[in-house]
Amino acid sequence: MQERQENYTCAALAKARFCRNDPFMIQHATPEPLTMFDKIWMRHRVLEREDGQVLLYVDRHFIHDGTAPAFEMLRKRGVAPRAPERIFATPDHYVPTDTREADEIANAEYRGMVESLERNTAEHGIRHFGLTDGGQGIVHVIGPEAGLSQPGMLLVCGDSHTSTHGALGALAFGIGMTEVAHVLATQCLWQRRPRTMRITVEGTLGFGVTAKDVILHIIATIGTAGATGYVIEYAGSAIRGLSMEGRLTLCNMSIEAGARAGMVAPDEKTFAYLADRPYAPKGTEWDAALARWRALPSDPGAQFDLEVMIDAASIAPMVTWGNSPQDAVPADGTIPDPMTTEDPGRRQAMEDCFAYMGLQAGMPVAELRMDRVFIGSCTNGRIEDLRAAAGIAQGGKVAPGVTAWVVPGSAQVKRQAEAEGLDAIFKSAGFEWREAGCSMCLGTNGEIGKPGQRIASTSNRNFRGRQGAGVRTHLMSPEMAAAAALAGHVVDVRHVKGAR
Repeated sequence: MQERQENYTCAALAKARFCRNDPFMIQHATPEPLTMFDKIWMRHRVLEREDGQVLLYVDRHFIHDGTAPAFEMLRKRGVAPRAPERIFATPDHYVPTDTREADEIANAEYRGMVESLERNTAEHGIRHFGLTDGGQGIVHVIGPEAGLSQPGMLLVCGDSHTSTHGALGALAFGIGMTEVAHVLATQCLWQRRPRTMRITVEGTLGFGVTAKDVILHIIATIGTAGATGYVIEYAGSAIRGLSMEGRLTLCNMSIEAGARAGMVAPDEKTFAYLADRPYAPKGTEWDAALARWRALPSDPGAQFDLEVMIDAASIAPMVTWGNSPQDAVPADGTIPDPMTTEDPGRRQAMEDCFAYMGLQAGMPVAELRMDRVFIGSCTNGRIEDLRAAAGIAQGGKVAPGVTAWVVPGSAQVKRQAEAEGLDAIFKSAGFEWREAGCSMCLGTNGEIGKPGQRIASTSNRNFRGRQGAGVRTHLMSPEMAAAAALAGHVVDVRHVKGAR
C-alpha cells in the first residue's frame, strides 16, 4: 500500500508541476550560464530529496519486446500505466529478421515476448508499432524517424542505447526493468544528477572517416570508463558537420564510453530533419517548438565538469581488435603488443583476449579474415548507412566462404532502400537482405555466429559471446564492413573505390 501511495504521489506532483503536460512551462531564473543538460534537467525536475535523488518527469517512454516483466509488476500492484499516450512500443530485440508474422517465429519464448507486447499495449491503449506495422523497427531508429524524439525532451527506455536519441538535443538514457515499471506507473523517475563532460572535435574529418570512426576513436582515447558518471555533450566543427544520422551513431555509443547519456546541440540541421515527421509539432506548435529548441544549446561560458579536445585530422577509419570497444586501432594499423603495457592487469587482460580472438602482437589488422559480415543495428542500420555500404558493394561480389547480411534498422528504412534500389545492389553482390530488427547485434533472437567465426559488425559491442558463444567480433563502419565482405578480410576503406 505504501509503494502504491508513493506512485500516485509522484504522478500527482508531476501533474501539478507540469502545466498542460508541457515541461517547457517550468521556468528558472539564474544569472549563471547553463549547459544544455542543465536546462533540460531543471525543466524536468519535479522535486529533490535530501539524499540528492531527483524526481524527473518523463516525456517519452519507449518499450520493446523485453518489457513483459514490468507490466507484470504493475499487475501485481494493481496499477495501470499513468500516461499511455506518452509510451511507444515496438518489437525489435527478440524478433527474427526472416519473417514478419509472429506465428511463424519458431522459438516459443521469442514468439511469446512479441505476443505479450502486443497484448499489453492493446490492453492499455499504447501505440504499438507491431511486426506488420509500417513503422516497426529498432526502437532507437523509429523514435527519431517518426519524430517522437525531439529536442529538450527527457526520454527513457529499458535499453542502454537509449543515448541514441540525444543526437536531437534530448536527454535520453536507458533504465532497468524495475525503473521501467516505475515510469509506466508514474511517468516519473528518480535519478541522481550526473556530472557533465564536453568532448569537442575540431577540424575536418578525412576521406573515408565516418561518425562510427569518430566514436570508436573517442572510446579508444578516453577508455570505456572514461565517461562513467557523466553526460557527454559533443561539440566542435567536426560534430556540427555530421549528418543527423551520423550524430545518432555518435550518441548511440556514448554508453560504450561509460557515459549516462550523449547529446548534440540542436541546430538548423536538426530542425530540418524533424520537419514534417509524423509526431513532430505542426503549424503554430512547430513555430513555438522552434523557439524553445533554439534556446537549448549550452550558453557561452557554461562550465562542464570535464573537457576533452580531439583533433578531427587524427581520426582514421577504425577497427576493434579485442573484446571491448576501446580496443580499437586504425584500419592500416597493427595489433598492439601486451608487453608494451606497464599495467600488469591490463597486460594479462590483453593476453587473455589474444587467446580468445586468435591474435598475435604486431599482426596487421588487414590480415584479419572474416567469416561473416553484419551491417545493421541501432548504431548503423539507417538509410545513410545502407547507402554508404551499397556504394562499396556495387559491382562487387561477397568473397567465397563469407556470409554477409544487411538488416535495415526499420521497416521505413527497408522501404526507402528498396525504392532506391539498394536491396538490388546488395543481393547482386551476394549479401542477404533481411527484415528490420536488432538481429546479430546482440543475438537474443537466435541470429548468431558459430564458435570461432570472425565477424565484421557495424553494431556497438564486441563483448565475448555477444554474437554467439566463441564468436570473434570486430566493430567497424558500414563502409568498412562492406569492403571486408568483398575482400574476405579487413580493408582500409580509404583505398576502396566508392568510399565517401
